Amino acid sequence: MNAGLNGMDALRMVGSMAVVIVLLLAVLWGLKRVQNKMLTATHSGRMQVLETQSIGPRQKIVLVRVGDHELLLGITPTQINALGNWQAASGLVKSGSQDDA
Repeated sequence: MNAGLNGMDALRMVGSMAVVIVLLLAVLWGLKRVQNKMLTATHSGRMQVLETQSIGPRQKIVLVRVGDHELLLGITPTQINALGNWQAASGLVKSGSQDDA
């Protein structure tokens, strides 16, 4: 028996590897298309994330528009706090827990 790798075995191995790579690329392409469709579908609703700003390793501030209102949210791993809300393209209507004294 020949323990070495002949030309036919090498060609079969390269062909099999090429098929696996092509299948992997096709699956990744399909997943990207599905993800884009899901993101596009969420933008057609009334809620839209306008901006996100990271303020720490696991904390961020998010500006969200819901209908004609905009909300500023503080997000941590354990909770979400409304920091303020106002009419879109208008001044501040309500602030978080700060007193106006």
